[in-house]
Amino acid sequence: MTFMNEPRRTGILKFLTVSVLAISLVCVNFSGTQAQDQELPIVDKIIAKIDNYIVLKSELEGAYQSYITAGNAPGEEARCGILNQLVLNKLMVAKAEIDSVVVSDGEVDSNTAQRMQIILQNSGNSPEQLERIYGKTMDEIKLELRDQIREQLLAQEMSQRITSDIVVTPAEVKRFFNRIPEDSLPYFSSDVEIAQLVRVAKVSEEQKEEVKARLNELRRRLLDGEDFHELAKKYSEDPSAQANGGEMGYVGRGAMVPTYEAMAFKIRKGEISAPFESPFGFHIMQLLDRRGNEYDSRHILISATPSEDDKLKAVSFIDSLRRKIVKDSIKWEAAVKEFSDDMRTKGHAGFFTDQDGGTRVSIEEIDPVVYFAIDSMKVGSISKPVTYRTMMERMQFVFCILKRNSRHTMPILRMTGLGYKPLLWQKKKTRQ
Repeated sequence: MTFMNEPRRTGILKFLTVSVLAISLVCVNFSGTQAQDQELPIVDKIIAKIDNYIVLKSELEGAYQSYITAGNAPGEEARCGILNQLVLNKLMVAKAEIDSVVVSDGEVDSNTAQRMQIILQNSGNSPEQLERIYGKTMDEIKLELRDQIREQLLAQEMSQRITSDIVVTPAEVKRFFNRIPEDSLPYFSSDVEIAQLVRVAKVSEEQKEEVKARLNELRRRLLDGEDFHELAKKYSEDPSAQANGGEMGYVGRGAMVPTYEAMAFKIRKGEISAPFESPFGFHIMQLLDRRGNEYDSRHILISATPSEDDKLKAVSFIDSLRRKIVKDSIKWEAAVKEFSDDMRTKGHAGFFTDQDGGTRVSIEEIDPVVYFAIDSMKVGSISKPVTYRTMMERMQFVFCILKRNSRHTMPILRMTGLGYKPLLWQKKKTRQ
């Protein structure tokens, strides 16, 4: 392939090979050190070293906290992905230093201001609440974010320079893939048109009463003088509780869900509420302060989960709907409109949509459980009930039936070391 002059090509390929190896080793080493972190109190530690640059554990935790604060779902997979990106950024910054690549202060400041605005908007937090979550002032948060953004911009600029001279022709791609044994070809990404009819397992009153009883016991312990922060860290299911001890900080009207806000304006300063329900589960709240249309509160959240009987009712209901649809006793569109619990797809006859509203979506954006269910489905068929647990809806148990309309093969993607890059040619025989 015609990349560029041979010495530069060799140097860059070596650099990218080291990059991928370093990221793999860091993920393994980091996973192995988590158990050690639980045994001994460690203020901070180096978890990766790339040339003259290091990745601190606090840096990873800060980036992970920003990820969660922006409204994303927590999880070890997300944490490892963030670590991968941090290491890759350090690699690019190290290469940028060697090649004397720089970015302007104006560009860094502009991007920092935009990123802070996005964090505030997506999280729904006030500046005071962010300070409580991070345990730092807004100036300190911005300063740390500014350093991260400078590194990201340097990494982007370096990545563009590395790949700017790469030229790949269709003939070269054909020769490359023709040398790969047929049984060694990877699975290629595809677009699909897939619709779903979702039924969320409803939590019974018995399960709700059990959660209320647990919260009432915690409320009693708080009234007896136990520390709110410690109980929140131990029992609250709010992902941010480990960092902020349940403290929500000052927020204005409209920042929280209506039931939470209503309780904040109902109870007196210092009072601890009785258990109340919101879309996230059940809470007990203590009002710390209220000034005009703003209030400062802390809470403990416990989600009620459906019992086995609750799950059986949901799957039985959706299976009966499937039989009616298959027999044409009810049309798919009508069934989705009347019975589906998924608001994101309900208005599109159950179809998953991309950011532009199109119904062709990449299989990489679909829940793995859904992907494996549709992989063997014929076009036009409707699946038997599929079960999975969501992340965004507080780990609800979801049962759905799926309707597959079509599948479209996408161009092969080539790993460049900096991400995936579309090629100009596509092998005719792809796995369906």
